[in-house]
Amino acid sequence: MLTALSIRDVVLIETLDLEFGPGLGVLTGETGAGKSILLDALGLALGARADSGLVREGQAQAVVSVSFDLPAVHPALALLRENGLDSEPGEPLVIRRIVKADGGSRALVNDQSASVALLRELGASLVEIHGQHDDRGLLNPRGHRALLDAYGRIDSAPAATAWRRLRESSSELLAARIDQEAAERDREWLEHAVAELTALAPEPGEEEALAQLRASMQTGERLASELATIGDQLEGSDGALALLRQAARRLDRIASEHERLAEALAAIDRAVIEAAEAEDKLSRAIEELSFDPRRLEEAEARLFEIRAAARKHKVAPDDLAGLAEELAGRLQALQAGGGRVAELERAVRAARGEYEAAARALSKARAAAAKRLDAAVAAELKPLKLDAARFRTVATPLAEPQWSQAGWDRVEFEISTNPGTPYAPLIRIASGGELSRFILALKVALAEAGGATTMIFDEIDRGVGGAVASAIGERLHRLAEQAQLLVVTHSPQVAARGARHLLIEKSHEGLVTRTSVQSLDETRRREEIARMLSGAQVTDEARAQATRLLEAA
Repeated sequence: MLTALSIRDVVLIETLDLEFGPGLGVLTGETGAGKSILLDALGLALGARADSGLVREGQAQAVVSVSFDLPAVHPALALLRENGLDSEPGEPLVIRRIVKADGGSRALVNDQSASVALLRELGASLVEIHGQHDDRGLLNPRGHRALLDAYGRIDSAPAATAWRRLRESSSELLAARIDQEAAERDREWLEHAVAELTALAPEPGEEEALAQLRASMQTGERLASELATIGDQLEGSDGALALLRQAARRLDRIASEHERLAEALAAIDRAVIEAAEAEDKLSRAIEELSFDPRRLEEAEARLFEIRAAARKHKVAPDDLAGLAEELAGRLQALQAGGGRVAELERAVRAARGEYEAAARALSKARAAAAKRLDAAVAAELKPLKLDAARFRTVATPLAEPQWSQAGWDRVEFEISTNPGTPYAPLIRIASGGELSRFILALKVALAEAGGATTMIFDEIDRGVGGAVASAIGERLHRLAEQAQLLVVTHSPQVAARGARHLLIEKSHEGLVTRTSVQSLDETRRREEIARMLSGAQVTDEARAQATRLLEAA
């Protein structure tokens, strides 16, 4: 619900602060008093195009703020969350628009910067403005299907579920077909690659092991002659170790003759031990570095094969084994791909059948709801001086590419204003006050279908009076039981129905013109309705008639 409107320096309005409540609020005033400025200011806060001409002459900027009280669950709050804006539970939603005299503008939502596009989205969920040139709301065919569904209490959830299943299965089928086509193009290459890698049978870590073996054998080849010479010098009957042992035996026989001989024997014994260990290590090194030309050739051939395969497939040598498994899996999937596609085709046919059944049920329910809505609107037309007009709800099937989770119907409200004239969309046939009365008839019929919680009707009673104006007032009063209504009116019958009455006046102080708005008490309200009845000169009869209208309302 709109709770407050604050305006600073907009055209003729210097300072204005208004508060609003539930039910029906009426705004009246003489022609030219500035009612349109009030609506322009509200539209500015709700995302209308900023025009520096709205800034009051001599001022640097114009500022408009609006406040709304919203329930815990409301589309506007969801929009704020989607756009990363904070909103405290239970706190009012405050929208502020600032327009600079030099043409710049800013938008704020709860004191946080926001785009004008977001303001427009918020405005669409918060307020419906119905005027003579309005092309949104009920006049926009894109919203007619949802309105009909809400009016008929039609549950589109089964169709939505079936639609998601159809979309998902169709996407899976498309992906499977693309994969299969790509795989078919690669079948020959896959078969060759799998056969090649299967024959090679690479193992993780094998390339590194082969490289180390190759390096070791190459080292052994280079050191072979040196190692053989060293072995001869250590081993054999004339080797260093044999000579050390001989010396130790001879020294052992005479070591007791002198203490230094015993020390020498001990040193030789240690040398024998170290020499024996050196001989052992040398033998092991010779064994490990043994050079076998045939074995080296085999190791190099295997190593080069693995490295060549890795370069060919653009992977690391250690990844060849995993690649072999992957390609084998792709080949297997290709060979079984026809079965997978056939399985998905059956799933798509089943999902399509389910969706078509749900869409047909939706169409049937909409046709029944359309008949009830047509009758409900027709009942409202005659009292609103639209008795020659006819209204119908048209549901036409959409082409398959336009099917959606809401079914396959395009719904549009159409009217014929005179007998014999063809039906056409509301916006192309109705005009002026006639259009506003059509909208009122629709809103009354669709009252339980919901919509924005605040509605504004601009001069809905233009060109009518008497019983028709009374009928308009009565219907606005009924509609205000479902939502907050603000009505700009020239009709005393409509004004008398309001729960609150705001008077818009223009005043002159020298060369300065100002527009002001006052909330009327019962006495001033009676006087304003009397003025609306009689014109510039308010008569006692007009006051008496005003009293009767207020009492009747």
